Amino acid sequence: MAIGNVSSVTLFTLSGLEAQTKENKYLLFIFILLYYFLIVFINVTLIFTILRERTLHEPMYLFLCNLCINGLYGTAGFYPKFLSDLLSDHHVISYAGCLLQVFVIYSSVPSDYSILTVMAFDRYLAICRPLEYNSIMTNQTVVKLVIFSWIPPFFCLIVAVLLTHRLTLCGSHIDKLYCDNWSIVKLSCFSTMVNNVVGIVIMVVYFSHMLLILWSYIKLIRTCLTSTEGRRKFMQTCFPHLLTLINVTVALLFDVLYSRYGSSDLQLSLRNFLALEYMIIPPLFNPIIYGIQLTKIRNAVLGNIKKHNSISFQ
Repeated sequence: MAIGNVSSVTLFTLSGLEAQTKENKYLLFIFILLYYFLIVFINVTLIFTILRERTLHEPMYLFLCNLCINGLYGTAGFYPKFLSDLLSDHHVISYAGCLLQVFVIYSSVPSDYSILTVMAFDRYLAICRPLEYNSIMTNQTVVKLVIFSWIPPFFCLIVAVLLTHRLTLCGSHIDKLYCDNWSIVKLSCFSTMVNNVVGIVIMVVYFSHMLLILWSYIKLIRTCLTSTEGRRKFMQTCFPHLLTLINVTVALLFDVLYSRYGSSDLQLSLRNFLALEYMIIPPLFNPIIYGIQLTKIRNAVLGNIKKHNSISFQ
């Protein structure tokens, strides 16, 4: 329905699939489906391994478990809908579905930063203040840090989505493979200054988490360089965390740059990569790098596999 230039939007159309993609959609569907199953399988394996093994019931592994849960949560907002679009000739999403997708995908982003900040704090205490670690990192502290990792990001995205919901839109076309908040805001008929300010504040708050992480790593590196044991601990528990942080940050920068400054002059495949890097690389990369690097997790996973195989052969 349209009144003048203003539309009452009930459906959004999504673009981004190339003509060649449509020609090979069944092959791409199988590949994406297998990739999504791999993401789910690896993350679920780490989650159940950490929950089952009593030796892994330590803060560092519980925070890693939260990181894997967040990876599953974020990708659930993208892959099922994208797989459905691959098999459909009409790439549309309802207004409510679009806002829900925005909430799920973009609440997982600040949650990632919060969890990585908590993990950096945990490593700082374990390596730089080992005598105080058990007195500070109590069960109550762990619960509070887990709540910190989830509740504030959810609150921020609720505010952002409600601000977007109040907008009157003059269009319904989103030039992306999935819904993102900025793409909807750009369709507004009127001023979006409040949305822009709130969005920038949220970005600054969560990018500032990096300063806390960098501060903790400066302390960690200073401590670890003083001994061989310290360097070993750093490489085993902190190095994968650092790789994860770099991976998430680069992926998020790609998405922000695409959403805010993406140009239609860029090649479509490049635009899609910039938009999807966050949904493709971190959810699989993070659990793999931790599973390979952390000896306790690697041994627990291999032990479970051997146990399962021995039971199967009996």
